[in-house]
Amino acid sequence: MNTEQVEIRPGETPPRRRRALALVSGGLDSMLAVKVMQAQGIEVEGVNFYTGFCVEGHTHAIRERDRKKPKRNNALWVAEQLGIKLHIIDISEEYKNVVLYPQYGYGAHMNPCLDCKIFMVNKATLMLRQAEDLAEQCAADGDGFDFIITGEVIGQRPKSQLKWTMPLIARESGAEDRLLRPLCAKNLPPTLPEREGWVDREQLHSITGRSRAPQMALAKAFGLEEYAQPAGGCCFLTDESYSKKLGDLWQARKRKDYDLDDILLLKIGRHLRPRPHFKLIISREAGETEFLQGYRYQFSSFEMVSHGGPLTLIDGEFESEEEALWAASIVARFSQGREAEEVTMTWQAPKGVGKLLKVKPMPADDIPKEWHVGGT
Repeated sequence: MNTEQVEIRPGETPPRRRRALALVSGGLDSMLAVKVMQAQGIEVEGVNFYTGFCVEGHTHAIRERDRKKPKRNNALWVAEQLGIKLHIIDISEEYKNVVLYPQYGYGAHMNPCLDCKIFMVNKATLMLRQAEDLAEQCAADGDGFDFIITGEVIGQRPKSQLKWTMPLIARESGAEDRLLRPLCAKNLPPTLPEREGWVDREQLHSITGRSRAPQMALAKAFGLEEYAQPAGGCCFLTDESYSKKLGDLWQARKRKDYDLDDILLLKIGRHLRPRPHFKLIISREAGETEFLQGYRYQFSSFEMVSHGGPLTLIDGEFESEEEALWAASIVARFSQGREAEEVTMTWQAPKGVGKLLKVKPMPADDIPKEWHVGGT
């Protein structure tokens, strides 16, 4: 709604304040899109869809090297800064089809960005319709949503944010012209909220390209001094190393599938695959060791006894005890006993009794780079 004054006569009901549902990722663009709408008097609520692939969340809390990064859910933090209600919805199970069978293919890695955007807007459209239905049932409240906003910018992403993909996303998601992109709207045909006068098109923006300068200038104009992810997204599927681990998982299991534990474990530790039938997930620091402890009842594991060292989960089965001893010598290489003549560790079955193994750590030169899934 713009700032036009409306005369209300005695006995008349004042016009309903228009409401928008915003896709809030936790990054700067969606934050600015909400601010642009709020500046026009639009009431906004946010929605954040949890897929399991977000870089943030628990990952920064686990890793020692990420200690300086804020331990927060950025979507929640953004909602708090903007003063809006945020709906967080777990879509990790239904999102699998997007990752496994993207209609428009993958990006540079395992990122199905275009399908992802269509899926996200579609979910928001369903929420919009549910809200509209609810508003109709409770007509006096009139609290349904009128349209959806996103922080998309033409040319910002090589796969999903191109001028030709913008109408595609609107059409395929079912949102049609109830989908408004406040940061680049003036480069696109007017949408329903603009044509109906709910928002003033002249106060929208025409940002294009990969430069972040216009967004940072707009943030400054709004007085926003702190914001997350000034460049790049927050999805592990855009990461080359993570994508290689996911591809390795599918190849080893001979099927294209995963569950939530799989995608969480791909974020943690060194992943070594010395043989096709087993992989070693070796913690790199105390936080990762603590996290992997929670999986010791699902996986066999190695744990150092004689020296300090990592906890290792074994994804797969050894073909013999000799192979277990050989794998233990690999793990010993990553312990504080790497130069010792012999180290001791336990080999623990998920629900069984631990067995002590004594092995000589494998020389570094005997561990080829090819074993490191996704890099060292």
